Amino acid sequence: MSVKFTASAESSVAEATRAVVQEFLAARLAGDTGRLVALFADEVDWLLAENPAAPWIRPRSTAAECAAQFKELMEHTVPEDARASVDTFLVDGTDAVLMGHVSGTVRATGKFFAGPFALHLTVENGRITRHRLYENSLSIAEACAP
Repeated sequence: MSVKFTASAESSVAEATRAVVQEFLAARLAGDTGRLVALFADEVDWLLAENPAAPWIRPRSTAAECAAQFKELMEHTVPEDARASVDTFLVDGTDAVLMGHVSGTVRATGKFFAGPFALHLTVENGRITRHRLYENSLSIAEACAP
């Protein structure tokens, strides 16, 4: 049996995806880990190239681990120096891609990092099931080095 979506159904799925991603961005901005846990699925396919120099950059697989990433990031960087801008926000069905720039200062070294990023999220049944972040890991690693 094949299922055909109408333009209206596809639009509805994309609108739901956009709403969840906007809620995710608002929760990140507010540092609301409780809301973040609720937005992530119980099991998440989280890919972020592990960086031994940056303890907040590592694979995760549960909603609680994913939400904790924000807290860990704030522990290891200077919150008032953190900047992120989203230049592009694309949604296609259950997938959303955000592209922009991120910068900050590593607390332990006082060094600055900056660069572009791309974030690919998948939203299913109102929760984020996939998180793929691509960023300038070299800049972050250099900022973490003593």
